[in-house]
Amino acid sequence: MLAKRIIPCLDMTAGRVVKGIKFKNLRDAGDPPELGELYSRQGADELVFLDVTASSDKREILIDVVKRTADRVFIPFTVGGGIRSLDDVRQILCAGADKVSINTSAVENPELIFQSARRFGSQCIVVAIDAKRVYENRTDRIVVDTPEGKCWWDVYTYGGRKPTGIDAIKWAIQVEEKGAGEILLTSMDCDGTKNGYDIPLTRKICEAVNIPIIASGGAGNLEHIYEVLTAGKADAALAASIFHYGTYTIKEVKKYLAERNVPVRL
Repeated sequence: MLAKRIIPCLDMTAGRVVKGIKFKNLRDAGDPPELGELYSRQGADELVFLDVTASSDKREILIDVVKRTADRVFIPFTVGGGIRSLDDVRQILCAGADKVSINTSAVENPELIFQSARRFGSQCIVVAIDAKRVYENRTDRIVVDTPEGKCWWDVYTYGGRKPTGIDAIKWAIQVEEKGAGEILLTSMDCDGTKNGYDIPLTRKICEAVNIPIIASGGAGNLEHIYEVLTAGKADAALAASIFHYGTYTIKEVKKYLAERNVPVRL
């Protein structure tokens, strides 16, 4: 069995790492290069860097911050936010990223997934899916019976600002067919709440596709991470608040998982 990955996330705006709740009320969490280096030293398996307002502000990602962060980390490094073209992908990779994450541009132009994967390799292309529950029982959506009621998940773009009406599970299947090498799946309902990941969403998408799924949104304690990697079937767990504000270290998370027979790189 492949080792499960633990991935800190640096959500950035205006050159600073921020963290909010359900994509709102952002507060400062530190300097991207400094935090990236800290997590690299702590033993993180990868690092995800997202410029969360680049698409909504219709601007390019802050390349200088990407370069400064890449100079200080020695683990795989994924960068996303405001990437709209093959040239943008190339620019991010040349700045030091190992992978790029696309969301809004992938929804608006699904062929960008195929073109990027063909040009740079599927292993470089991560499609981010920001999904929010809609409590409706519709025949044209994949409806799941959750403890809170029957629902489907709507895909959002522009940093969680725009609902698309696209079924997240169906979109994940299409993303794989287009050549993406990985999916970064964020539950908007759980993001920043520290109440746990959306297990039904994560499990359903993991079962629907054959590419790795990074689960994001809701980590508040060690049990939450264990749960999403086991019951949720995720290949990796992404977290922000619990690392940024010193609740847990990467080492503490991995020790907890290893003691419960979850394969991790110690």
